Amino acid sequence: MEIMVFFSLLLLVCSVSTNPTEADNEIVDQQISNQQPCPQDIHAVLREMAVSLAEQKIEIRTLKQDNQEHVTKLERQMTELERQKAEIEHLKQQSKVKQVAFSASLLEGGNGYTGPFNVQITLVFRRVITNIGNAYNPQTGIFIAPVRGAYHFEWHLHGHAYKSHPIAGVLFRNGEHIFLAFELQASGTVSTSCGTSLLLEPGDQVSLRLWAHARIFDGVNHDTNFSGHLLFTV
Repeated sequence: MEIMVFFSLLLLVCSVSTNPTEADNEIVDQQISNQQPCPQDIHAVLREMAVSLAEQKIEIRTLKQDNQEHVTKLERQMTELERQKAEIEHLKQQSKVKQVAFSASLLEGGNGYTGPFNVQITLVFRRVITNIGNAYNPQTGIFIAPVRGAYHFEWHLHGHAYKSHPIAGVLFRNGEHIFLAFELQASGTVSTSCGTSLLLEPGDQVSLRLWAHARIFDGVNHDTNFSGHLLFTV
């Protein structure tokens, strides 16, 4: 009988220790509640994150706009710099072409006659004294204007009189007859000269042609010569 009472008491103790009380359940519920935020807190966090994200987007957009403005400003500065460099280079070129002058006599050396011919021929003045700007070509006898401007030309022709062969030369611009220097006499030595100022465009060609049936002479004194220079640009 005593043994049965002992076992009954033991089972009662075990039952009490294994079944949680209401107090224990409240403690566990409180811990779970502390670990899991409420829906109101989650929405608040999400709103804060959305506001922060929107602010960051605005800031990024502003930075992009500022960067684009800097890029545009830099491009404008580079364009202006290139324009200034081109203008400086143009001014340098203009300062160079403003210095144009040449002078040459007919024969490179010795004495000799040129002509007569049945047609006009371009005279090639081969003994170059001055050719600043290299606008005159001693291989062709043609002057090519490097810049728009007013140019002055002079030519002096010399020869010995011959009643059927005048001393004569005509200035041409792009195939256009401009002025003729002409002299004819029966005996002695003969000289003639002429000069003119022309408005030329870049690339215009000026040359001196021997008049048909004319005959000229050049020698050690370089009596027959051709010269020209730029007066001013226009």
